[in-house]
Amino acid sequence: MLKSLSESASKVRASTTMTIDAMYKQMRADGADVLGFGAGEPDFDTPESIKNSGIDAINKNLTRYTPASGTESLRKAICARLEKDYGLAYKPSQIVVSSGAKHNLYLAMRALIDPGDEIILTAPYWVSYDEQIRMCGGVSVILKTTGEEGFALSADRLEAAITPKTKALILNSPSNPTGMVYTREQLLALAQVCVKHGLYIVSDEIYGNLVYGGAKFHSVAALGEEIKEHTVVINGVSKSYAMTGWRVGYSASPQGIATVMANYQSHSTSSPSTISQAAAEDALSGNQDSVETMRAAFEHRRDLFIELAQKIPGVKCRKPDGAFYVMLDVSSSFGKSVDGAVIDGADGFAQLLLKKAMVAVVPCEGFGAPEYVRMSYAVSDAVIEKGLGRIGEFMKQLS
Repeated sequence: MLKSLSESASKVRASTTMTIDAMYKQMRADGADVLGFGAGEPDFDTPESIKNSGIDAINKNLTRYTPASGTESLRKAICARLEKDYGLAYKPSQIVVSSGAKHNLYLAMRALIDPGDEIILTAPYWVSYDEQIRMCGGVSVILKTTGEEGFALSADRLEAAITPKTKALILNSPSNPTGMVYTREQLLALAQVCVKHGLYIVSDEIYGNLVYGGAKFHSVAALGEEIKEHTVVINGVSKSYAMTGWRVGYSASPQGIATVMANYQSHSTSSPSTISQAAAEDALSGNQDSVETMRAAFEHRRDLFIELAQKIPGVKCRKPDGAFYVMLDVSSSFGKSVDGAVIDGADGFAQLLLKKAMVAVVPCEGFGAPEYVRMSYAVSDAVIEKGLGRIGEFMKQLS
């Protein structure tokens, strides 16, 4: 008789967002008129010059292994971009290029967490943070935030949650799933608490180029040299350059952390795709006009989405300042039914909405926000209008 699987690995749950996206794509493939608001990826094509750089890499036979932390030229391009955009000065040796920002996050967790270490994160949080902490043997200390407080963590609440076992704080600004963007003052207050207690900061800044209205993005590592020495910055090319499938993310951190992350990667994935690295280098060092074009389009879609969503009875939502998500509070539907099917929570709402209205959304129970579903507005105006119209009709059917 075979021995059992790893107990810790068996406790890891599948990504909610990837599960919903797979269901949506299968329904589309089967010919269903289903509208998808689940996946967190731009609907734009990768810019031509970036695609051509990938093609050129193939034609030039740049198809062999690279150093585990990425090519020297790409890491130099990342350093240049970080300094130009955020005033951050790093050496190429402090950069680790991985197979997407999610992989960089995992490498950072592996570098920092020992079994039993406590990692503070705020709810709502991106679904993979909690799972990755658990995969590394850590313990998530979840601090719930509300829409009324802007989904932002205060320095006082952070201070109160720290124990002798606390190792790090995970920051995500702009946030997935809330779209919240921390102000400079808020970030500085949080960072000062972390420095005071000797904590690390893992700062997920993948949506840093996607901010709207009067919001301004600040990288926490740019707030002072001492803060920078406590911080692992996570970023990548997926969101800003419409390159989700190219799978290139990167981290910038103190040398000791970067070395451990690179060593860990060298024994797991070896290195990211050589071809994708060439394309990413073009994205970061080339013309940045496409970034602003996409940002402006997302801002327009955000405004359209909020205008329509706020007209739906029984639904509440906060206007996000960044990223490309809106969280809908659908708790008013809990306990109600359609054709005898009772909604018992966000999961039940999402399943019934998909079945009855052919609209795919992400339930946020796995994000630490069981009253909400998340919708991405990285879709066309027509899909936004049609999808929210269907949700409005669905809500009217509830009894």
